[in-house]
Amino acid sequence: MNDRGSNAGCFAGGGAIYGLGIIGAWVFFFQQADAFWEFIGAFFQGLFWPAFMVYEVFTALVE
Repeated sequence: MNDRGSNAGCFAGGGAIYGLGIIGAWVFFFQQADAFWEFIGAFFQGLFWPAFMVYEVFTALVE
């Protein structure tokens, strides 16, 4: 059943770009890690990197 009124397909590319960004962030952060807990931190940093980036941008705009 095709619902032509839905715009869900318009935003599918954003998920792919976000997924590639997460993989790239994991590669970067895992290369920087040396110890077990740094690898755990790298996993979460890679997962939540957009939140950190937006926070830094807003902090820079306020200053």
